[in-house]
Amino acid sequence: MVKFLINRPVAVFLSFLGILFFSFLALQRLPVSLLPNIEVPAIIVKVNYPNNPPSIIENNILKPIRISLNTLNNLKSVESIANSETGILKLQFEFGTRMDLAYIEINEKIDRLQENLPRDMDRPQVVRINTSDIPIARIQVIPKEGSDYNQTSELTDRVLKKRIEQIAGVSIVDVNGFEGQYIGITPDLEKIRALKISEQQIDQVLKGANTDLGRLSVKDGQYRYFVRIANRLDNVEEIENLPIINREGDVIKLKDIAEVEFRSEKRQGYHLSNQREGLVVTVHKQAKAKMTELTPLLYKAVEGFKEDYPQTDFELTQDQSLLLNAGINNLKTSLIYGGIFAFAVLFLFMGNVRMPIMMGITLPISLLISFLFFYAFGLSVNIISLSGLALGLGMLIDNSIIVIDNITRKRKDGLDIVQACIQGVNEVMTPLISSVLTTLAVFVPLVFLNGLSGALFYDQALSVAIILGTSLMVAFVLLPLLYRKFFENLKRPIKEDSLVFKGILKLYKSIFRVVWRFKTISLILLIALIPLAYFIIVSAHKEGLPAIEKTETLLTIQWNEPLDAEENKRRVLNLLEKTAPTAPSESDIGLKQFLLAEQSNSIESAEVYFKSESTEAKLDLEKRLTAFLEGSYQNASFQVQDAPNAFDQIFSSEQKFFIAKWKKLSGSEGLDETMLANLEKDVAEIVSAKPRHGNGFQYGESMEAIIDNKALSFYGISENAMKDALSKALDGYMVTEIRRFGEVTPIWIQRGTEDFRNKLKGISVLGRSNQMYPLSSFVKFEYIKDIKAVTADRIGMYQSLEWENLDEASIQKLQEQLPAKAAQYGLSVDFDGAYFQGRENLQQLIFILMISVLLLYFILAAQFESLVQPLIVILTLPLGIAGALLVLMAAGGTLNVMSAIGIIVMLGIMVNDAILKIDTINRLREEFSLGDTASTERQVLQNAIAKTGEIRLKPILMTSITTILALLPVVFSSGIGADLQRPLVYTVIGGLTIGTFTALFFVPLSYWVISKKKD
Repeated sequence: MVKFLINRPVAVFLSFLGILFFSFLALQRLPVSLLPNIEVPAIIVKVNYPNNPPSIIENNILKPIRISLNTLNNLKSVESIANSETGILKLQFEFGTRMDLAYIEINEKIDRLQENLPRDMDRPQVVRINTSDIPIARIQVIPKEGSDYNQTSELTDRVLKKRIEQIAGVSIVDVNGFEGQYIGITPDLEKIRALKISEQQIDQVLKGANTDLGRLSVKDGQYRYFVRIANRLDNVEEIENLPIINREGDVIKLKDIAEVEFRSEKRQGYHLSNQREGLVVTVHKQAKAKMTELTPLLYKAVEGFKEDYPQTDFELTQDQSLLLNAGINNLKTSLIYGGIFAFAVLFLFMGNVRMPIMMGITLPISLLISFLFFYAFGLSVNIISLSGLALGLGMLIDNSIIVIDNITRKRKDGLDIVQACIQGVNEVMTPLISSVLTTLAVFVPLVFLNGLSGALFYDQALSVAIILGTSLMVAFVLLPLLYRKFFENLKRPIKEDSLVFKGILKLYKSIFRVVWRFKTISLILLIALIPLAYFIIVSAHKEGLPAIEKTETLLTIQWNEPLDAEENKRRVLNLLEKTAPTAPSESDIGLKQFLLAEQSNSIESAEVYFKSESTEAKLDLEKRLTAFLEGSYQNASFQVQDAPNAFDQIFSSEQKFFIAKWKKLSGSEGLDETMLANLEKDVAEIVSAKPRHGNGFQYGESMEAIIDNKALSFYGISENAMKDALSKALDGYMVTEIRRFGEVTPIWIQRGTEDFRNKLKGISVLGRSNQMYPLSSFVKFEYIKDIKAVTADRIGMYQSLEWENLDEASIQKLQEQLPAKAAQYGLSVDFDGAYFQGRENLQQLIFILMISVLLLYFILAAQFESLVQPLIVILTLPLGIAGALLVLMAAGGTLNVMSAIGIIVMLGIMVNDAILKIDTINRLREEFSLGDTASTERQVLQNAIAKTGEIRLKPILMTSITTILALLPVVFSSGIGADLQRPLVYTVIGGLTIGTFTALFFVPLSYWVISKKKD
């Protein structure tokens, strides 16, 4: 192939030019996003049923929905939580389930259930979860002093929302903090009694005046006309002037006996931006949109809003594109520094300017062509695929250096330039293809990991395969052609080795002689590093992502008191004024109005986001928050943590580490506080670690209305009439709605704002012989302790004790002893939590890594035609890991996703060097055996090993030094991108440092020992 192509330079150059043109077009069309567009196998059903306790929401709504949805295909788990007024049900499916079909099926089942659900509640909302559902930015909309909040709400909902939705690339715009309006009618009870008007009359007049006759038409000769009733209510003035006739026939206007006015809806939640009440708009991008192009458009839109609506302040916050830009900038930095250092190292080792220029041409060409394959395979440019490209860059430099060095060595042996290019490439083609396959053997099996991890590894494995495949194509086709064009007209001989390399070669020979003299000791010292790798992995601190220098804090508060949203807001404002009066903050208080909100929240909860200037200021703020809440609100439970970025939102799980779920074998009532105390006592006898109470074991004060049924029967009052009167007395009721151009304004009849006991005094209920009796005579109220939330899974209701952390022995004890304890109380206990998922993932990962090693062995055995020689390459892996972890621990790093990626990069380069070295020893051994019949087999082997060391020294050192120097600037950089990449850099530097010594000394020593035993 090389022989055919090297003699057709015009065809090859034009072909590459065409490929580059299409690659550039593909790059323009590639979607750019923070994360791959992964379909998360989860769907959420949200329920809103105002003025109802958790028990009603669980028994009347969530339980029927759960039972109906239990029959869904591939359903993995069901979890629901019912709070006051709201409920949420989360369905988890097996990964790979068609979520579009599941979404349709769930909606169909809920539609069939509607007849059995309460008539006065809105239809449950069904929400799909996707990685693209993470908002890319939040826009704060804050009315200035003197502006009307209702008008700002209408502006946001009707104007701003639509303007943002029209921006190219925006999919969903979500709003929180909206305040609606209604028309409130408060009858004067003394006046309507004096005028002998009943409240039912007001109700009937309002409904009659607002009746729509629907499709009414009349025929006039040959014409047909549709009739519109002109007396539909249209505004407050028309309502005030509605006539009401009393028993004496007097006509009284509604405004004479009732107060009629626009009022703000009862708020169940608030949004604050820097202690100012306002609205927040979250913007979500389309899956195929480019985040890097969309974000500037949002900033431009916000500037436009500031000019168009001067009565309102606007600010764009929590911009997620910063994380993506950090990844893109890191790749650019790696490319620039990689190119500069590759140029410098090649010049330093070879003393020739033309070779580094060839590298400078092939590196960006390989990268650009890889984007064409990205487009073909449907990949997007995101943090994961960019890390795959960064992984491939190290091996891309490696392949180019090996090909250039081998062609140069052939020229040195006396071949003409064309033959040198052909033989130089053909000689390393098999080992380079083998090294790429061995790298993919590590990556590809990781695609089969369960869940999101496997889906994310798919993008990374595919991007690595693309960049490596592209680099091989460029190294085998374009590079030899460039070499020929650069050097064919050169009259003077090529300067093969610089003075620097000659000095290094001399030093290497001296060290190799010493190592070779003490073969056994040297080999034992190197092998001693293998168990060291195991001990470091076991003892290393492990985490998901590296510790990024975060300056953002998230405070989650549960007040554990029956507060309304207004009091909740007052407390949060007090907290902000006392602890962080100047720090930028955002607060979501009470119930969130976001359509895509996944978490269950309640009116007495709040989330506050802070942005500090530095890490020190952040830590100081967190201490002040903790001290203030512990000192001022002892009943409150709260959590101070780093504000989650997009990665955290995808990978974090609300599920605790280990959960014991208690269920009653009979009855539907929850366990009381006495039973909870008994269970905690039993748990304390088994393990010392104290559990926290799950949502089902949290109790709060509530009020219970006790109706005197005997008195109702005696006075001939039906229980339904009593409950209806009580409901209307306490909360009022909606009579009708004014509909105008898509705008809906409810009309409510309400009581005053006085204490609820005073409200009851003026309310009567109709009894026997149309006699009216005071409502307060039949009902009394008591304060009781009740469960704040009802939790359930697919089997039924449960209450849980949860542990954040627990050792293996304690988990074993709990699993063995708790079922017997539960049986004593007539309970059953199930175990759940992230521990079980983590254990399953670890077992799967170990199995997949074993498959990777087997694949590696099969590929190498096929290349070397030996069952023993591949073991040398496999034994180099733990040596490299040991070196990587030693440097990582010395630098204070941890074992995380990025350091694991760094280890894989480093192993790819190390394996490459080891494969080439063994392949060269095999080839030279064969050549020396044919050319030198006088020497013994051992002498031939020794000569082949010595010669291979000299031949391979230059590419091994150049590859390692170039890769290390290209990554070194990241160590001294700052920012989120550098924080993410730093563990990767430490592992690559450590692994390649040890790996260089391994390739130089361990491989030849192992080869000698294995060949000796074979002989």
